[in-house]
Amino acid sequence: MKKNTLKREIKTTLDGSKTLFINELNEGYHSHNGALQEAEHVFIKNGINNIKNYEINILELGFGTGLNALVTINEYLKNDKSHKINYFTLEKYPVTEGEIVELSYVKHFNFENSEKIYHEIHTLEWGKTHSILPNFSFTKFECDFFNLENLDLPPIDLVYYDCFGAKVQPDLWEKPLFEMVKNKMRIGGLLTTYSSKGSVRRILKELNFEVTKLEGPKGKREMINAVLLNEGC
Repeated sequence: MKKNTLKREIKTTLDGSKTLFINELNEGYHSHNGALQEAEHVFIKNGINNIKNYEINILELGFGTGLNALVTINEYLKNDKSHKINYFTLEKYPVTEGEIVELSYVKHFNFENSEKIYHEIHTLEWGKTHSILPNFSFTKFECDFFNLENLDLPPIDLVYYDCFGAKVQPDLWEKPLFEMVKNKMRIGGLLTTYSSKGSVRRILKELNFEVTKLEGPKGKREMINAVLLNEGC
């Protein structure tokens, strides 16, 4: 599937935040019930807030509109900023400058230089690590998710698994990609995703994750957290 040949449009979700939508696929980048509330529920409340390490290595699939990165930065700035975050993200089809402006996410955040930082994370050079805040590094890769195995990453503590839905890209919800992700993770690392598909839970259990179903974001009954266990557990 070549998403870059498909026209994207901006839509406003029910919490007032915007998302991208591909009519030909009938697929949005976020929930129509609220892009911002979904990102905060799945990746902040049930993601980074469960990681207590001093240094946190985050892997995101995929970068998309940059909203998950923005809510992570916002959460980081709410705290004492004494901990360190290394954020790695993959995206094959980057958004355009016009889409960045029209999404206007920064109006939902009041941290200092939010507009500058949001523009920066989209325009920084791909494949290089950048310090966007004290103790917050940001590295983005313009590549297919299946190129993950070729990337040199530190052991990952937290995975934001935010791929397009299985009805659109079923291969992203099958064992080969999950196995690549597992191989980049630290034992005890957490994978969090909006999905609650039975097939996904079974795959993760086969790969030695402890899988927990949690209350989903608004409009979705359940989501998944999965913790990578030691082999043999």
